[in-house]
Amino acid sequence: MDEIQSLLALQPGQLVPFGGDRVVAVSDTLAAAFRPGDRLVVVQDNGALLHIPSAEFDLVSAAVTAATDAFVALSEVSDDQITVFFAAFAELLANDMVFAQIAEANAADVRSAADRGRTTTRLELSSDMRADMIAGLLVWRDTPASRTGIIEQVDHQGWSVVAERAPLGTVGFVFEGRPNVFADATGVLRTGNTAVLRIGSDALGTARAIMRHALSPALARAGLPGGAVVLVDSPERSTGWALFNDARLSLAIARGSGQAVAQLGAVARQVGVPVSLHGTGGAWLVAASQADTERFRESVLHSLDRKVCNTLNVCCIVADRAPDLVPVFIDTLRAAGLARRTSARLHVEQASAVHVPRHHFAETVLVDRADGSHHEPFADTIEVSVLAHEWEWENSPEVSLVVVDTVDEAVRLFNRHSPHLVASLISTDTAEHERFFQRCDAPFIGDGFTRWVDGQFALDRPELGLSNWEGGRLFARSAVLSGDSVFTVRLRATVADSGLHR
Repeated sequence: MDEIQSLLALQPGQLVPFGGDRVVAVSDTLAAAFRPGDRLVVVQDNGALLHIPSAEFDLVSAAVTAATDAFVALSEVSDDQITVFFAAFAELLANDMVFAQIAEANAADVRSAADRGRTTTRLELSSDMRADMIAGLLVWRDTPASRTGIIEQVDHQGWSVVAERAPLGTVGFVFEGRPNVFADATGVLRTGNTAVLRIGSDALGTARAIMRHALSPALARAGLPGGAVVLVDSPERSTGWALFNDARLSLAIARGSGQAVAQLGAVARQVGVPVSLHGTGGAWLVAASQADTERFRESVLHSLDRKVCNTLNVCCIVADRAPDLVPVFIDTLRAAGLARRTSARLHVEQASAVHVPRHHFAETVLVDRADGSHHEPFADTIEVSVLAHEWEWENSPEVSLVVVDTVDEAVRLFNRHSPHLVASLISTDTAEHERFFQRCDAPFIGDGFTRWVDGQFALDRPELGLSNWEGGRLFARSAVLSGDSVFTVRLRATVADSGLHR
């Protein structure tokens, strides 16, 4: 075996192999920043060199150690104690005096992000988000214990085998600045797992306040180990790489922007940690020849109330309905903007522009962006490949429009360009809906507004994330990953015949 040495320094221009047959050069900036004790993670997919300072590595390592130790300790905790935790966490969030301290921290995070031109759409801990967090925790409080249980039993002559549920282990979460994920992520405790959380730097103050004033006190009140839920208390992006590079994780879950999530997933896979990635979204809605006009209008409107992964991103209208439905779509898009006290934006696939009145392309509107308001054209044209782009709008609804010859063409575009997440068909033809369901390569298929795609809204179970099929389908998992779906299976043999042999 070749001698293994520690990496103490990097030199500018130093070649680092990746992917088996390629090399990438170390930049001047990386070489200057690297110190003895630091880690370098090489992404084998693309040669990205990820620098993890020793302090961040040690912080994450300690967090994972606490969580893995707590996982063992949870085996001696009763299901009733876990129920007490969820009840206590919900009670503390519902306490106005407690929540005032969390709200104060959140307000500071929102101001700081806004001052830096960062998006705050998902950062603000609104009264509705607070209510949803409490409701989700109460769901887990009332969910029957499911850490163990018989899945299957096979009886043989003289012996039997039982397949039983068992906790999976420590789950690592990296997610953007959405405070409600804190409540969602704790759902893994219901099945006896522990969690290490790394939140985006914009929401770190809010996360600290939730931990200090609600989550940690709830763990203590229930008598659960403090390491059952651990926050990686650092704004550094490298802590996410360090967390997903820790082979002690049993599952890595990432939510955020597509490129960052894909990179995190690559890091985890390299050390053998299974991943559940939720980085890209944007729903597609298709209006067929037999679309009901009012249903189409309401579906568009109710799919644009806010920007999340299940928000309408691309609308396809069959050509023979373009004369009446394109005007309805444009009017409804404008109405969605007015409902948010702003103006909407429309991107029209080039060949479809003939179906949109020319004056829409000459009109200028005031659009709200993260860095302020901007005068922009109401409508412009895009290449067909841009249908793959998810419009990450701040306040002004933004959608692509394409006119297609048939529903089948819309399905082909969806399967080629979408993130394979949400598709909806507006049609009164039952057979057409069945064909649409069978042909769309996506986990979520509907017949109306797209915003139904949510674990708590659809299944009464707070979600850890939604799975698109962009990176492959999930094995034996629903499209919604929730706390009660994080488990493994153990086999137990009972031998009645002591003389049994093979």
